[in-house]
Amino acid sequence: MAIVQGISMASKRTDIAIDKIVAACDGNLHGALQALLLVNEQLEAELHQLYAAISIAPPRGQGFKSLH
Repeated sequence: MAIVQGISMASKRTDIAIDKIVAACDGNLHGALQALLLVNEQLEAELHQLYAAISIAPPRGQGFKSLH
């Protein structure tokens, strides 16, 4: 039952987030989707930058201390 409640709560949070995004765009669904796509593109660009930074990082033990 706890799993079902967790899914239900997550769904409710998602619905609330969607409502807030649409409201921020004055109820314009097209504008809300456009805003989400732009945010997604920005996050993807940041992720690519992180992957690039990791790919040129020195091997373990040579400059960075491992947390493990």
